[in-house]
Amino acid sequence: MTKLTETQTIILSTGAQRASNLAMPLPKGLHGAAAQKVISMMIERGWVEEVDADMRKAEPLWRETGDGHGTTLVVTDAGLLAIGVEPVVVKTMAAIRTHAAQSPAPKPATPRAGTKQAQIIALLQRPGGASVAEMVEATSWQAHTVRGAISGALKKRLGLPIVAEKVEGKEMVYKLPA
Repeated sequence: MTKLTETQTIILSTGAQRASNLAMPLPKGLHGAAAQKVISMMIERGWVEEVDADMRKAEPLWRETGDGHGTTLVVTDAGLLAIGVEPVVVKTMAAIRTHAAQSPAPKPATPRAGTKQAQIIALLQRPGGASVAEMVEATSWQAHTVRGAISGALKKRLGLPIVAEKVEGKEMVYKLPA
């Protein structure tokens, strides 16, 4: 087994326990020139490597590249072997953690029959669609409630592709494509 410093061992061990083997963030107190020296040596030896940071996952940055992106550090298979850990074991554990963290796929919401929401959907499915005034008349809701139901319950929660069209000489008409 390779002779590692305490700092290198901490970075590699911690990275082996994180999702995707991220070596970032570095241990507390390790920053500036000291961090640069340790990481440069680890990159030279192939224990860690710089990869593009996934900004959607808010991965911690090692350095910014100047174009609005950045890089992060990942422990390599050689780094895992340096601390005496088989890469296959780490990858299996990461897959188990990832699978356990994912919640089951949500059941798609379906409207109940005979409700005011179902009445609005029926009006939207007509060939000419329906205006807010027509939906207000059918449901006895106020106009802001109808508009909120369209944008919230129907579009966002149910995922219906509702289209709004301005008909000349009339008010806005909402439709569900056939």
